Amino acid sequence: MATILLLSNADTELLAARASGAGYLTANPARLEPEALASLTAGADIIVLRLLGGRQAWPDGVAALLAPGQAAALPLVALGGEAAPDAELMALSTVPAGVVTEALGYLRAGGPENLRELSAFLSDTLLLTGEGFAPPQEMPDYGVHPLPDRAPEAPGPTVAVIFYRAHELAGNTAFVDTLCAAISQRGGTPLPVYCASLRTADPAFISLLQPASAVITTVLAAGGSAAADADNEGDWDAGVLARLGVPIIQGLCLTSSRAQWSESNAALTPIDAAMQVAIPEFDGRLIAVPFSFKEEGPDGIPRYVADIERAERLAGIAIRHARLAAIPNHTKRVALMLSSYPTKHARIGNAVGLDTPASAVRILTALREAGYDLGDGFPTDGDELIHALIAAFQISQTSCAVASSRTGELPPATSIPTVRTSCWPRSGSGTSC
Repeated sequence: MATILLLSNADTELLAARASGAGYLTANPARLEPEALASLTAGADIIVLRLLGGRQAWPDGVAALLAPGQAAALPLVALGGEAAPDAELMALSTVPAGVVTEALGYLRAGGPENLRELSAFLSDTLLLTGEGFAPPQEMPDYGVHPLPDRAPEAPGPTVAVIFYRAHELAGNTAFVDTLCAAISQRGGTPLPVYCASLRTADPAFISLLQPASAVITTVLAAGGSAAADADNEGDWDAGVLARLGVPIIQGLCLTSSRAQWSESNAALTPIDAAMQVAIPEFDGRLIAVPFSFKEEGPDGIPRYVADIERAERLAGIAIRHARLAAIPNHTKRVALMLSSYPTKHARIGNAVGLDTPASAVRILTALREAGYDLGDGFPTDGDELIHALIAAFQISQTSCAVASSRTGELPPATSIPTVRTSCWPRSGSGTSC
């Protein structure tokens, strides 16, 4: 069988190629300098290039592949990383168009079996090796991931864990197994489900999630699918998860290693901050903590590796939110916290470009409509609300702490109509005001 060099900026595709046993050479263009192509192509018979983001994702590398030399002498199959054909990349292929189209079918279906048959297909079609090959086999778009150590159902809430289908097909699921084990240890029942995307969802996929009292998703935001065509904020659609009526928690799978995350003052890279924090917030998701990191495997291909302590933290957040959701709203205590820095009356609720008092009134109104006990009412005008807060108590960063340290007791709660303020104990020393 021919030796195929697979250049893909999707690590899950490289993992599937390795798992296929077809003898692929693999490299990720995102981590490959064009100058290194010569040594890689020296041992290859065919090159398959697959770029998520199109030609512009690796312009110098594409140019190096097409330049006169050893690489240009090899058959090249150039494809985009999306399911839809990338006409610009496909036009760069040096093999017949029908071969390129068929190759896309194997990669679009995904998984080690299809990658094995792709190798045989290209060997037979381009080099006439006579291996024999099967057509692409469609893999399920969604399903329930079988856990290696399935614990019996616990009396606690069911927590769904949603992750990408590409991880399931590539066998890159250890991070999911670790999180599910943490959910079981916390007294919950994990429900791991994979999908290709949340932008469009089959009703049967939604039915898989119905038992869940909370959802942890590692899949990116669904609302962005319509963002390019959005004319106003009402065009944003948070998708099917928002309609489940349960807490939706974003579990962060970082693109950096744990060591890089731990040593960085910023913690998150710009791409992780945007894709896993900022945009999911538009879907109304609760942003949790990083629990999985990209660590290089023995074959040089990164894998998702969960941090056990962070996974336990995320599992605890999900379990508590699921239990909280089952408590009647009128018995819940909710804190609406406004910033006050520097500590001046004019700085209460300060936010550049935002009307915090008006937003607070809207939140209070929504809470009342949802059945929360707001007592005798609240100011319905933002300015009135802020003046009521100013009149209700003196702003101080130290008064609560001093009272607590001297008397050992919390000062009495101060309240304005419905808006009650008090100092509550927090974990560790001191109080929270």
